Amino acid sequence: MRISVPRPRSLAGQLFAMQVVLVAVIVAGCALFSYVTDNRQAQEAARRQATAAAQAVALSPSVREAIRGPDPTAALQTYALQIVDSTDVAFVTIMDVHGIRWTHPDPDQIGARYLGHIAPALRGETYAETYTGTLGSSIRVVTPIRDGTRVVGLVSAGITVKRIDAQIQQQVGMLLWFASGALALGGLGTYVINARLRRHTHGMNAAELSRMHDYHQAALHAVSEGLLMLDSRRRIALINDGGRELLGLGPDAVGRSAATLGLPAPLTGALLSSEPRVDEVHLTADRVVVVNTRPVRGGEQHGTVVTLRDHTELQALSGELDSERDFTQALRAQAHEAANRLHTVVSLIELDRTEEAVDFATAELELAQTLTDRVVGAVAEPVLAALLLGKAAQANERGVELVLADDSDIKEGLLPPRDLVTLLGNLIDNALDAAQGSEGARVTVTVRAAEGELLLRVADTGPGVRAADADEVFRPGWSTRGAGRGLGLALVRQSALRLGGTVAVEGAEFSVRLPLEPEQQPEPEPDPSTNTPPRSGT
Repeated sequence: MRISVPRPRSLAGQLFAMQVVLVAVIVAGCALFSYVTDNRQAQEAARRQATAAAQAVALSPSVREAIRGPDPTAALQTYALQIVDSTDVAFVTIMDVHGIRWTHPDPDQIGARYLGHIAPALRGETYAETYTGTLGSSIRVVTPIRDGTRVVGLVSAGITVKRIDAQIQQQVGMLLWFASGALALGGLGTYVINARLRRHTHGMNAAELSRMHDYHQAALHAVSEGLLMLDSRRRIALINDGGRELLGLGPDAVGRSAATLGLPAPLTGALLSSEPRVDEVHLTADRVVVVNTRPVRGGEQHGTVVTLRDHTELQALSGELDSERDFTQALRAQAHEAANRLHTVVSLIELDRTEEAVDFATAELELAQTLTDRVVGAVAEPVLAALLLGKAAQANERGVELVLADDSDIKEGLLPPRDLVTLLGNLIDNALDAAQGSEGARVTVTVRAAEGELLLRVADTGPGVRAADADEVFRPGWSTRGAGRGLGLALVRQSALRLGGTVAVEGAEFSVRLPLEPEQQPEPEPDPSTNTPPRSGT
């Protein structure tokens, strides 16, 4: 038998119940405080009222005159009842100094002894107390009646506790109505607030929200891709570790506007855009990132979700792959040309023109071997040598001559091969595009390590870059050859800056200068004139 475990109340429901109880406790506490305060105030008011009535009777000359007469009751009973009717006191009792009543609301009690304490009054004091007499419990005041300096009688006036309780109950009834209204309004306000909270928390309880937060944090920091969430004012509301690494941001990035992050202008524009961006390639200081943005809307725009993918390694691998592909295509083309030349040599031999066949084969061999020997002799870096040979074959197919400058000289291991491929490969590709179709199409490449720096220079016979475009030419997407291009030179500048170097363009000549560590600098060649011949016998 499956036992159904009740689902815990949602967070909004728990808060609602807690707030209702809290409001009820506060209202009940206020009601109790008001009741106690009203009860104290009512008793104090009754005491003041009884004191005023008793003292008024004690000071009346007619009372003193009646006490001197032979029958005080006959003169004072009617007077005492008039005082009771004209005031809110329950009784006025006039008595002698022995406590024998002359007046009482109940005529049967006249002549009986007063129930209560009269000793303080006999000493001339006005005394108040709560005492249970013939009319029940009452708040009463006893004050002396003086004839000159002598106490000739006593007056007691009081209000029953029952009457005071009736007044308090009436006030408490009104207080309960107000308390009930306050509780209803508080409950209604709490319900409205918690209904909104329930919508925002999707009816989840505290444990579910805590578990979701833990999952959210784990997923946020586990993914290697960058994730940003921008609010409606384009400030970073959330960013994971991958996003900080890809954009080069510190731990204080949250709360900063995307416009103040110091990112390149195209990337900043993509982050600030209200339109979605799909797989846009952008450059940071040292990375190539693919940016996707999607606005978050719920009736009104609330912000933007941005995802970042690191494309740096893939871009470098793509450059190496392109170089290998070009080299392979060049070898295929050369193999095809070699077959044609071989057929030509065979045909010349069959035609018994042996000398011409030898001359033709030797000339083609010299042309093919000259560039190879020049590259291998000047460039000790095998990846760079393969790149130059592949680009030379590619240039030959496009009708462009690729020449390695005479002063070129570079050792192996000066730079990571991947950086060399990115720098020189993109510069040569750009030069081939510019030189193709020009008169005497030629691309001249210089690679030289000297004087503490590595120089990579590529010049072509194309029209060159205008001085006004010298900075724009390195901007991602800038190209004179249509859309989908304009990333190669941007990668060149990014790599050069990352390696601490500079890149410049002057007309049709691009130069990259990179600093070399002391241990990377080439050793100076020894001067033969300073060599000392060995001594004989050594």
